[in-house]
Amino acid sequence: MKPRIAAMNRLQSLPSASAEQGAASQALLAQVEHAIARAGGWLPFDHYMELALYAPGLGYYAAAPGVLGAWGGSSDFVTAPELGPLFARALARQVLQLAQAEALDMLVEFGAGSGRLACDLLLALEASGWLPRQYAIVEVSAAMRARQQEAAAALPDPLRRRIVWWDALPARFDAVVLGNEVLDAMPVKLLHRTAQGWRERGVVRGGEAEQPLAFADRPTSLVPPPPAAQALPDGAVTEIHPAAEAFIATLGRHLGRGALLFIDYGFPAHEYYHPQRITGTLRCHRSHRAHDAPLWEPGLSDITAHVNFSGIARAGIEAGLDLLGYTSQARFLLNCGMLDVLGAAVAAAQDGVAGAPTNRHGLTLTAAVQRLLAESEMGELFKVVALGRGCATPLLGFSTGDRSAALDLQTPPC
Repeated sequence: MKPRIAAMNRLQSLPSASAEQGAASQALLAQVEHAIARAGGWLPFDHYMELALYAPGLGYYAAAPGVLGAWGGSSDFVTAPELGPLFARALARQVLQLAQAEALDMLVEFGAGSGRLACDLLLALEASGWLPRQYAIVEVSAAMRARQQEAAAALPDPLRRRIVWWDALPARFDAVVLGNEVLDAMPVKLLHRTAQGWRERGVVRGGEAEQPLAFADRPTSLVPPPPAAQALPDGAVTEIHPAAEAFIATLGRHLGRGALLFIDYGFPAHEYYHPQRITGTLRCHRSHRAHDAPLWEPGLSDITAHVNFSGIARAGIEAGLDLLGYTSQARFLLNCGMLDVLGAAVAAAQDGVAGAPTNRHGLTLTAAVQRLLAESEMGELFKVVALGRGCATPLLGFSTGDRSAALDLQTPPC
């Protein structure tokens, strides 16, 4: 009982849901219970996660346009673009190099969040003297799309007119493709190792008012990718990522020429399935706090899992793409000139005076970069992977510190 008591104490420390939020969560719970009944009493966790995040009008991303933002508001978490414009300015250097060297005139962003990255990136590219013919956004959430459109409306007309929203992928497109914290929000399957072998974890009705949903395991032929996963001990719970890997494979089929750049938190397979990582990486976020109860008040918390970058790279290669680079976010941004970007921004904030920041704006910019680069913050946990087709140019962001070998792609997946 102690783990459950501890979990309940953590949940009780979170802000209470409003009456409107509570009603929406109850409506989503009814959908989940209906899905459980249709599935014969047991719903695979990835199906539950998809409903909890994306059910039209009720899922976390479908109904909560304010989930992204700085600490202190009504948001639940902050992403790199929300920390300020310097992330986009550094990323723009990589985009510019790729676009000009490979004659690519289209940018495509998946899961554009608040639209902040799209806006800041276009402003940075304009300042560099180049703009894409089109900036296409692919967004599954109507609420998020509305927020992106509101952000885009504040741009100067020559930039605003370049942004479009795709409802489906073209049969073929040539582009630089971007995704920041997209892969971690794709549904995952949960696996539990027992003395009798691997079991898939799903969701059933809990039978209690305080616990209407519960976990239950079933025998499965699914296993985590060997060999690293075979070292996980009995009792371990972990994730596999068929949805994210299928997404990459789909992009591989549609991309004619260009590159995919995905930034997210995660590990190569040998770290992801390390024998000491016995509880997996599944986490929930609400009001800038983490908790580990994904079945609690469905639709009101973000549910996320770290990315297995070995699996992502392998899916791309099997779809005919080339691995162009893999490294930490800190190394990628430093290679893209983040310190020069910061220096120029601080000087501009101080009427052209270079050096250490002396005013609040300069200090805020510096603190944001510290968070992006520091190993104890986002610099090491977050990684950048690049996959492409027909790109001969070595990418700026991986010019030093490339860790592609750590993905261990020579080891067969099964």
